[in-house]
Amino acid sequence: MFPNKYFEPDEKGYYGKFGGAYIPEMLYKNVEELRVEYLKIIENVAFQNEYQNLLKDYAGRATPLFFAKRLSQKYSVNIYLKREDLCHTGAHKINNTIGQILLAIKLGKKRIIAETGAGQHGVATATVCALKGLDCIVFMGEKDIKRQAPNVARMRMLGAKVIPASSGSKTLKDATNEAIRYWINNSVDTHYIIGSVVGPHPYPDIVTRFQSVISLEIKWQLKEKIKTELPDYVIACVGGGSNAAGAFYHFLDVNSVQLIAVEAAGLGVDTDFSAATTQLGTIGILHGSKSLLMQTKDGQVIEPHSISAGLDYPGIGPLHAHLFETGRAKYLSATDDEAIAAAFELAKLEGIIPALESAHALHALKLLKFKPSDNVIICLSGRGDKDLSTYMKKMEE
Repeated sequence: MFPNKYFEPDEKGYYGKFGGAYIPEMLYKNVEELRVEYLKIIENVAFQNEYQNLLKDYAGRATPLFFAKRLSQKYSVNIYLKREDLCHTGAHKINNTIGQILLAIKLGKKRIIAETGAGQHGVATATVCALKGLDCIVFMGEKDIKRQAPNVARMRMLGAKVIPASSGSKTLKDATNEAIRYWINNSVDTHYIIGSVVGPHPYPDIVTRFQSVISLEIKWQLKEKIKTELPDYVIACVGGGSNAAGAFYHFLDVNSVQLIAVEAAGLGVDTDFSAATTQLGTIGILHGSKSLLMQTKDGQVIEPHSISAGLDYPGIGPLHAHLFETGRAKYLSATDDEAIAAAFELAKLEGIIPALESAHALHALKLLKFKPSDNVIICLSGRGDKDLSTYMKKMEE
């Protein structure tokens, strides 16, 4: 299931010049235990059987690959939507949390912590903790708690304790800071389920592997539909980058497949309110790994902005930094208004309300030039229920 690839990390966790594990001494034992054990555990046949059974019977996989006929007609190209929004909990995040809760249990951990921005990863973490009977603490920025209230309610109903992060921009970066701080003080019996392809090695690789089920399904589903398992384009939104990593994974070594990542431009890359890391970032260290991040000349993190809480992050995962630097993937951006417009377009043409994060990926249809024969896959990473208040405000304007 996990072939050796040119774009997998080396033994020290680097994708090219990006990655590694930059951690405080208090976390060394935990991270080192994870590094030594994770491949042995997740590649074990019994582990994979349990993981795959839960993906099928609990998460609802395989998710459909839907031919979007009216959207395809508008853009004169064949558009397929990978419906991760139909997963249990409403997003791709459950793929990773199922895998990591099983990993945590194998490591003997009794408590789970997580960070969340849009709330989808928090809900997915709370869900698997309820399933397996483990204590769950979720850190979430105060700003995100207000704009993602339905997901906060879901986490609490599932039994999780939601702790607000009140520092900095009060968003995803700050929630991650608080989660790491808690982990340092409670390292013995606690596993940190990181939700994206960020953090110290081996987290970027762990999350990528658990999300790789997305591209694995795309290959056989597309072959069923059009007799080829290779699309011409795969498009996905990127904050930290987990859904994109999963959608790209099994195509990384196939140069004929164009990989398109769409970041959040916020109010515009030429303003002070953006989260388009590849356009605005430089090399630095954040949350345990070396990658591209938005920072001042003296290394202070620049607060990001996006209308979508899940993309409101000042960096990208090291795999994405490597894909950007090598040119293997192309990184575009969509503003808040462009993402909103793309969301309404999909809703009215196909009867699907996407998450604001996914709407950024949809905007790429306006930025790329396709041939009518091209087959385009867009990863619809989540559903838009959590963003209805934002959409309603736009309808009232």
